[in-house]
Amino acid sequence: MAQNNEPNYASASAVAGLAREVEALRKAVEPVTSLSRQLDDVARVVQELAERQAASGASTEGAPSWLDLPADIGTVRTVLTDLTGWMRDVFLRYADAAQHLPECWLWHPDIVEELLWLMYAWLAAYRDENATVARAGDWHDRYRPGVVRRIKTLAGNCSLENHQPRGNRYGASPAVPLAEAMAPIAEWWATARDEVPPEPDEEHLAAAAAAQRRPGGGRR
Repeated sequence: MAQNNEPNYASASAVAGLAREVEALRKAVEPVTSLSRQLDDVARVVQELAERQAASGASTEGAPSWLDLPADIGTVRTVLTDLTGWMRDVFLRYADAAQHLPECWLWHPDIVEELLWLMYAWLAAYRDENATVARAGDWHDRYRPGVVRRIKTLAGNCSLENHQPRGNRYGASPAVPLAEAMAPIAEWWATARDEVPPEPDEEHLAAAAAAQRRPGGGRR
């Protein structure tokens, strides 16, 4: 019978060599494993941020400003077309909104501005892919009543007649009251704001009196 001269166990040198190979492999894999854990941590943080944003109702998009809209007729017409359609379908279905919206609302840039952001708040609450019940609740409870209240204050008893040549209270470009006083006020605020401010001079007083006498001048 032939004898098997092969050893039935690994030599000590072979085991040591295998151990060295395993250690080298571990060191090679460890950075990849560490990176994988870091990516998992980043993914978890991103998911938490997304959930918090959705829960808070925060919108990632802003509304365009009517007061800062580009001087482009196509853009302006598109914005007004979208706004008037939304007002017809949504805003004016509320009795208080219809009651307090003046017929001359288009002549009031501040009112158009209010309606425009309110429309975008409604879109964020109902049409946005991240729309939530909380957003809708805010729109009904705070945003819409607030805009209606401010429109009532801004318009007062205004009508189309007030925008005719003899009754126009809203110029194309409103003047900033006493802008000519900017220089002395700027110097005082920059160099001596802890002291008494400069007094209005005769020109300032005359300009204020003239503004009071103009149609629609003074406080409303």
